[in-house]
Amino acid sequence: ITIMKNRTEVTQFILLGLTNDSSLQLPLFITFLLIYTITLVGNLGMILLIVLDSRLHTPMYIFLGNLSLVDLCYSSAVTPTVMTELLGGDKIISYNGCAVQMFFFGAFATVENYLLASMAYDRYAAVCKPLHYASIMTTSVYTGLIIGSYVISFMSASIHIGDIFTLSFCKSNVIHHFFCDVPAIIALTCFDNQARELVLLYIESLDVFFALIVICTSYMLIFVTILNMHSTSGHRKAISTCASHFTAVSIFYGTVIFMYLQPSSSHYMDTDKVTSVFYAMVIPMLNPLVYSLRNNKVKNAFIKLILHY
Repeated sequence: ITIMKNRTEVTQFILLGLTNDSSLQLPLFITFLLIYTITLVGNLGMILLIVLDSRLHTPMYIFLGNLSLVDLCYSSAVTPTVMTELLGGDKIISYNGCAVQMFFFGAFATVENYLLASMAYDRYAAVCKPLHYASIMTTSVYTGLIIGSYVISFMSASIHIGDIFTLSFCKSNVIHHFFCDVPAIIALTCFDNQARELVLLYIESLDVFFALIVICTSYMLIFVTILNMHSTSGHRKAISTCASHFTAVSIFYGTVIFMYLQPSSSHYMDTDKVTSVFYAMVIPMLNPLVYSLRNNKVKNAFIKLILHY
């Protein structure tokens, strides 16, 4: 760190990592290696199934394929770094490397946020407007929703990360985390952290709550439609159509709201680390399992692929 007239020019950061207990490092490394392997196999397998099976070339599964791609990308932005730290590797990350890691993790996590909202709208159209589904969810509509999710998310991440890394760091270059997460980086800046965190909370709230409004509205309409159904088989089909997505939404937003949308006084670094492990590593592993175990079309496509080869 170079000190210049009460300003601190940071050229690199030191990550404290998950633990300094040497007896835990190998078990944690093996655990995260297993989690990351399942994440890679599950998400790549889901993408492969959707690409190869023409029966899955529908909006719902195209959304799901993009969700798998996003899970794979934002997990890969963090997990290899953590595993290197646990092996006793270098815990130093460059200034630019930290910014890049934060950008890609934030961008892909935000894409997931908007994809889940788009999938909720798709489920609304499928359950509430089944006769008009094909005219509502046209190729141009679902393609626009997917491209829009990426464009908005990457623009938001660019502005957000650009704003954070124009600040000066005067407190320390030691990050009390295992990767370059936003709250941990803001805690090192020279400026009024409370004001910055309020801006951060406001920006992230816009992304999260806009998507949540779409999701909650879609599910309220779906719930009303299910209540008005007179057929038991119709009830089961509608619930089955939405069950996987609702599970994925509950896991993702429950963790995000707990992690980010709380005041700084509620942040405890060790708690944040545990929560971060869940949303950065476990959720990307769970999503393909949730969708594959609860979806007959995915299971049938997998069996067909295995039998074919």
